[in-house]
Amino acid sequence: MSTTSLKLPEDVKQLAVAAAKQQGVTPHAFMVDAIRAAATNAERRAQFVADAVASRKEALESGKGYAADEVHAYMRARAQGMSAKKLRAKAWRA
Repeated sequence: MSTTSLKLPEDVKQLAVAAAKQQGVTPHAFMVDAIRAAATNAERRAQFVADAVASRKEALESGKGYAADEVHAYMRARAQGMSAKKLRAKAWRA
């Protein structure tokens, strides 16, 4: 394990100490978990954006997509435990 020095403003340090105490962990463990969570969230967000860009490119190239009202109706039915007919992509370009 490597060592890293982290200088924190006093108010941030006290917040971390108080939160760690509430969770029953050391301030060090709390900060390691917080950094891990922030880094993981950043990776997930980057992947989400990359997936969105790829999906947009695919939609533009294919010229096909789903009508929002049909998607909403499908999702509403599924959320209520009802079966719903699988949606099919349709051409959206004129």
